[in-house]
Amino acid sequence: MTAHPASKATPSGPRLSRRGFLAGTGAAAGLFTFGFSFPLATPVAAQGAAPEVNAWVVIQPDETVIIRIARIEMGQGSLTGLAQLVAEELDCDWDKVRFELVNPAENARRGNVWNTQSTGGSRAIRGSQDYVRRGGAAARAVLLEAAAKGWGVPTGECTVAKGVITHTPTKRTTTYGAVAGTAGAITPPADVRLKDPAAWTIAGQPVKRLDTKDKLDGSLVYGIDYRMPGMLVAVPKACPVHGGTLKSFDAAAVAGMPGVKHVLKVDDETVAVVADTFWRAKTALDALPITWDEGPNAKVSSETIAAMVREGLTAETPFVGNAIGDAKGTLAGARRVIEADYGFPYQNHAPMEVLAATVRWTPERCEVWGPTQVPEAALAAVSAAAGLPASACDIQVMRIGGSFGRRLQTDYLTMATRIARQVPGTPVKMMWTREEDMLQGRFHPITQCRLRASLDAKGEVEALHMRISGQSIAIYAIPGLMTAKGDPLVFQGLTPGGEMALGYTIPNLLIDHAMRNPHIRPGAWRGVNLNQNAIYLECFIDELAETAGQDPLAFRRTLMRNHPKHLAVLEAAAKGIGWETPPAKGRARGIAQVMGFGSYVAAAAEVSVADGQLKIHRIVAATDPGHVVNPQQVDAQVSGSFVYGLSAMLYGECTVKDGRIEQENFDTYNVMRLDEMPAVEVITLPSGGFWGGVGEPTIAVAAPAVLNAVFAATGKRVRQLPLKNVDLNVS
Repeated sequence: MTAHPASKATPSGPRLSRRGFLAGTGAAAGLFTFGFSFPLATPVAAQGAAPEVNAWVVIQPDETVIIRIARIEMGQGSLTGLAQLVAEELDCDWDKVRFELVNPAENARRGNVWNTQSTGGSRAIRGSQDYVRRGGAAARAVLLEAAAKGWGVPTGECTVAKGVITHTPTKRTTTYGAVAGTAGAITPPADVRLKDPAAWTIAGQPVKRLDTKDKLDGSLVYGIDYRMPGMLVAVPKACPVHGGTLKSFDAAAVAGMPGVKHVLKVDDETVAVVADTFWRAKTALDALPITWDEGPNAKVSSETIAAMVREGLTAETPFVGNAIGDAKGTLAGARRVIEADYGFPYQNHAPMEVLAATVRWTPERCEVWGPTQVPEAALAAVSAAAGLPASACDIQVMRIGGSFGRRLQTDYLTMATRIARQVPGTPVKMMWTREEDMLQGRFHPITQCRLRASLDAKGEVEALHMRISGQSIAIYAIPGLMTAKGDPLVFQGLTPGGEMALGYTIPNLLIDHAMRNPHIRPGAWRGVNLNQNAIYLECFIDELAETAGQDPLAFRRTLMRNHPKHLAVLEAAAKGIGWETPPAKGRARGIAQVMGFGSYVAAAAEVSVADGQLKIHRIVAATDPGHVVNPQQVDAQVSGSFVYGLSAMLYGECTVKDGRIEQENFDTYNVMRLDEMPAVEVITLPSGGFWGGVGEPTIAVAAPAVLNAVFAATGKRVRQLPLKNVDLNVS
């Protein structure tokens, strides 16, 4: 059971009985703030209750252990995983652990004591593990010292297990709850020793999640559900053609409709209706006469975008992500060149919870209740939109009903604040319709890829040129990431080293990018560019194996002889699917591997195709993330990632007509159903020595493993997604 301390509220203010928030204000922190204060700051009273032991730990007299969570929970389980790491070093009783969410204003006020709160790129645990563990260890140290001082004995004579402290020579005992009041005043040690993961008893175990009960009983309030006294609801509509503007609207035409309070211009692209309920605001917005200036992008279509991107396949480009030897020269002199073009469409995040946030603005203060993946950047965006210093703004961070990268952007919080600023003193919940959420997304970027390779006399790859053409997320959303080599996000899984390293040794290699940016706005979509890069490379590797007359696994083994960690997960997936034994009649298998977000991953799939219909029977996934904090959560995340990756492969496609996205709801943007989901077996191979991600890496291997199996079953190469557009009938 999860208990959340209630936040303080005035009689007219919000009541958040299921969620503990820290009070306070402060300056905004940026999206990519990596500097931090060591998390052992001067303790303060927590919510007027027990004094904190340090920034991470509050222990109440009844032995309840409250662990502060700064990263954002979106269903991925990082909230529980981070609490496990703190609790492990603290040596407390897991059954008594509860959590409290940190808000960005308090973090800023206390000098970023909780470090960055930004959550994306599967970094919540791997990017926090060291300092949160140190926070737990430091809390343990001062609690032991407090007990020792109370007994007048050396601290070294004291031990602790499950929050019970024992003086070994005399067998006297006390508890964390009994000494927590004095422990917070003790200066923590300058350094603490962290446990060897081999000795973990809480971390590394499939303990129960802390954030489940309120989801199951329906009491959890997401941003879309939030209510407070006197609240109005705003429903916005922006120009459906990205880059277009709002020309005019006739507010008088809907002013007399039931419940309508305001019809507002939000910005140059957007109008909103404010009413006493969502339905009344939406009904009035649907009836509102609006004139858009759609601009030159109104003539753009999927076909014109495809032509723009296709031109980049042969153009000169300065952006090189990986270069070894002389790929172009070797290919020019090769006896035979194998060539293939692949393509990946626009995709929508389409989370169940549409974008929403509640804002109360006054000339002195701006308060926000809502979900975000980037609290520091969100606070800065709210401050700018509110026209107030960050110290006069506050965001109560709420748990997220799905995001997949969409809430890395702060556009919806800016919009909500601008609306509330025009209705001062009144809390306004801005809520997008599903259609608006789909039309105004930040879409997975569209790309095409041309791969050209040659084989030597032994059938090994002697040269490979991989040309990617398409959009850059960085140049649109994070321009500070751009370098002379272009957008590093484009080359995920294809770099010579780092957390997205290529797992093959090829003597002559060139991977480059021709940037082509249509007007559709791109964004980080769960797994980002690793997804299509894995499809491009892993399916083409299968094509090369076929040309060489070799088994796909054996062919890869040769290329991966200098990459043992890549090869280890590939071998594990192959063994799990039974690669060395023939599949049942009518079934076929495919395999793929990649490194992404610091983890080595592979998948092997078994499928059948009958009368043109694909059935995915099994997928075996192998992952080496270095360390596993909660094996149950790893299993859940890998299985869930396959739902996402396979949905994209089967159905995910956003098309453009007259400058706008055509898919406005789930009737035209399909996702996998339960009866389509294969059996999934997850093999974890934590080799230690590094920390990798879990939520995103395995998305990338789902599609290529299945596509390679489809070829084995049908003899057809699928190079353009989604599969719903492909005829799989065998002629």
